[in-house]
Amino acid sequence: MALILGIDPGSRITGYGIINAVGAQRSYIASGHVKVTGNELADRLGQIYRAVDEVIETYTPQEFAIERVFMARNADSALKLGQARGVAMVVAVNHNLPVAEYSARQVKQAVVGTGAAAKSQVQHMVARILKLPGLPQEDAADALAIALCHANTNASLIRLATSRTPKQYAQNLALTQLRGSRAGRVR
Repeated sequence: MALILGIDPGSRITGYGIINAVGAQRSYIASGHVKVTGNELADRLGQIYRAVDEVIETYTPQEFAIERVFMARNADSALKLGQARGVAMVVAVNHNLPVAEYSARQVKQAVVGTGAAAKSQVQHMVARILKLPGLPQEDAADALAIALCHANTNASLIRLATSRTPKQYAQNLALTQLRGSRAGRVR
């Protein structure tokens, strides 16, 4: 059993999602989002810190996954997003959680099957995979998708590590690395 906390960081809205991963089974535990208020960046970052800390204290996840920064339309937005990510990561490290990072493309690929999926497709697939009664809020769906991506990545690594022969291990590792390098490309 592994409780995984996924975080979709944002300087105005930060989504969180917690799943339980047992073997190939994925089950929903909780999700939501934090709407950050105020105009001062330092105050907003403090709100993100306290909210993520409360989620970790409440659910005690064993693993933490977060979306990597992508290049936004303007540098100011990318900087604020990076600061929100950093705050969430500091909270995880303060709770001794291992931190895993995934690109948006990797997350979409893991959940929808294509790295170019629309947000609505991610919402739909998250609801379907986790057997939710309805669509989760957009930022919560993204956070759940990040947690699912992490669970799937861990499962793949376990399968690689338990390959029967060194040759199969090397072939599987090469294939996984090739897929990972293709998933990380910007087109």
